[in-house]
Amino acid sequence: MKYVSTRGRAPELGFADVLLAGLANDGGLYVPATWPKLTNRGRRRHDYVDRAVEVMLPFVTPDIDEVTLTHLCTEAYSTFRHPAVVPLVQIGANQWVQELFHGPTLAFKDVALQLVGRMFDHVLARRGERVTIVGATSGDTGSAAIDGVSGCDNVDIVILYPLGRTSEVQRRQMTTVESSNAHAVAVDGTFDDCQDLVKAMFNDAPFRKRNNLSAVNSINWARVMAQTVYYVVASETFVEPSTFVVPTGNFGNVLAGWIARKMGAPISDFVLASNTNDILTRFVNDGDMTARSVVPTLSPSMDIQVSSNFERLLFEMNGRDGGLTSEQLDRFRQIGSLDVEPDQRAAFIDGTFRAAAFDDDATLQEISRMHDEIGMLVDPHTATGTAAARLFGGPNGPVGPMVTLATAHPAKFPDAVEQATQTRPTLPEHLVDLSDRKERTQTVANDLAAVQALVESLTR
Repeated sequence: MKYVSTRGRAPELGFADVLLAGLANDGGLYVPATWPKLTNRGRRRHDYVDRAVEVMLPFVTPDIDEVTLTHLCTEAYSTFRHPAVVPLVQIGANQWVQELFHGPTLAFKDVALQLVGRMFDHVLARRGERVTIVGATSGDTGSAAIDGVSGCDNVDIVILYPLGRTSEVQRRQMTTVESSNAHAVAVDGTFDDCQDLVKAMFNDAPFRKRNNLSAVNSINWARVMAQTVYYVVASETFVEPSTFVVPTGNFGNVLAGWIARKMGAPISDFVLASNTNDILTRFVNDGDMTARSVVPTLSPSMDIQVSSNFERLLFEMNGRDGGLTSEQLDRFRQIGSLDVEPDQRAAFIDGTFRAAAFDDDATLQEISRMHDEIGMLVDPHTATGTAAARLFGGPNGPVGPMVTLATAHPAKFPDAVEQATQTRPTLPEHLVDLSDRKERTQTVANDLAAVQALVESLTR
């Protein structure tokens, strides 16, 4: 398998080089040169590891062989607290949730990052190299990435998070890790600012080369690749094609579903669920992709106006024309609005994506409803998904099952859940003392030079 850049000006690379590079050197994101088709070797099997190996093997060959991939997947998913890894739970007639929060840091990011961290260690050890991972997080990626690579001999990791814009649990999961190679840094700005700083560091070629930068954000193809598996596993559980309802911020999660469908998974369509930061909902429903100011909400991981992974879908919408994709994104950065021809948009959106947005009041109402009617506690991100599933799953809804992705454990957002239900969710046993652990963090200005100086000082 070879990989190409969405901007069209970077060399084709194999999987291991794409894993370590993260961002292409032309500023684009790597995607496979061709989309492989699913095999049915593991169809309806109940072993998540087996199906994960079958789904991902075409993407990593020949850089990682089947025996090694099986070993890496076995190790990664043994860290999950549920034997099914990502279990399906029925919540109503034709309605299900897929719980993606049984990993070490209680969020769906663990599904990819427990594996990606091990892939980094394997490839770097084989090459005798080391990297500095820099990443931006709106809450969950940071803790999952730090957990995934903490203690790796060949990796330093610096995660930027927006000061005061994550939940306390999210922050503490990043700042209480004792590994000397892991650093959580608060930026005085928004998640979009953090993401811009990371991209700017990657686009500074001398700095990138000097510090051997790599990425674990969903700009890294390996992240998206690993997430395709749970769509395949869930969709193959049912007789009818499924509709997936996805709480959406940076577009990486729902993009993984789109790829699984492209590969042949029995998926009918997708529903995007947004909060007040509804740029993706506006694009799907009205063709309006205009960036607005980021509004802090009860679902902070979705407080995003510039969705990095949308670039991969735009590349496909453009017939894989990297030059056109680059021009559109440069213009988006300049004027804050993305122009896509209506017929071009319709060809990709119609029959594939629907969308709805819910403000904090609606989110709290949905958390309360889920608790009162079903006895289930859901976090504010998942609540936007179950609200969207209820909206689109009425009498005229899809024939097949609707699967809402439960993206985080409710205990990651206890204040919002308690506000809605008067019940405070408790953390799993391995995190019960989280509030007593000593934090280790520092704050930096929203300034590229200051951030680069800090990253360089933290690189061993």
